[in-house]
Amino acid sequence: MSNAARGDRLRRYTVKGLQFAAVAAAYYGSAEIGLEQQLVRGQVTPLWPPTGVAVVVLMLWGLRLWPGVALGAFLVNVMLGPSILPVLAIAVGNTLAPVCAYLLLRRVGFRIALDRLQDALALVFLGALSGMVISATVGTGALVASGALPVHDFWPTWSVWWTGDAMGVLVIAPLLLAARTVRWPRGAPVLRWVEAIALLGGTVAVSVLATHSSVALLFLVVPFLIWAAFRFQLVGAAPCALIASVIAIDAGAAGAGPFASHDLLAKMVILQAFNGTVSLTALLLSAVISEQNRTLREIEEACGRLREALSRLAPDETFDQCPSPRSEGSDHQK
Repeated sequence: MSNAARGDRLRRYTVKGLQFAAVAAAYYGSAEIGLEQQLVRGQVTPLWPPTGVAVVVLMLWGLRLWPGVALGAFLVNVMLGPSILPVLAIAVGNTLAPVCAYLLLRRVGFRIALDRLQDALALVFLGALSGMVISATVGTGALVASGALPVHDFWPTWSVWWTGDAMGVLVIAPLLLAARTVRWPRGAPVLRWVEAIALLGGTVAVSVLATHSSVALLFLVVPFLIWAAFRFQLVGAAPCALIASVIAIDAGAAGAGPFASHDLLAKMVILQAFNGTVSLTALLLSAVISEQNRTLREIEEACGRLREALSRLAPDETFDQCPSPRSEGSDHQK
């Protein structure tokens, strides 16, 4: 082998190694953030961001980056796990889950733009609810097999694991996919900026009020998610869903508001019901609005082409009967 060929191979291996390291670092860093959102230290995490990070990495850059996910999962579980064998098993499960989610989503033609209702539903049922069964089952089974978890605690632990991983996909994946498409239009009016700031500020304020009040006010967050979805689609709704979820988890850990005087299981049920409502409202409504706006733009373009064709056939006639439908809230996508 020539020196040039060896140099090319070395460069390819170096690039791959750096890519794997970057994915592992992203996985590990998001895990550190997730571990700050624990109801019980080292035991209960209602939102596990690495699952969303892993699914997005595979969707954007392909299955070839699975070793980076595996490395990140191993490093995280070495820090948390009881011994090397269950750590390896849990890392395998945490790798297989996003890989399975990726393969399922790819099989149904998932589009990362999330501008169709079918894509949002696929992310919910295939990426989150189905894909994360693997990590919960393998991980909980490994803990039981190693003796680190009593057999009678299998299903409670499995349910917490599964819902935490699923919420990581539902909350984090849409946020990351939306972030890569953010393009604020040049010359956007000042009122548009004011509206965006008011939306984020209002979401924070209402989320704090709803999650720290002794009165059942959690529903007050939903109108802000609807506002975000209609006016900004996923780019606005995904951050609002994350804000509401994080504030709710903090309130649950502190035992504040609707989480006061409840045991751990009741807290988890309330939290995951709230987080599920928030994430599904943001994701599904944004997809519906985006699909509607895209359809209206396609109709408008088709009408434009039709008018142009008719004008060429009859240049002396004016054809203005074809409507030019517009949709409120679509101007920011131009």
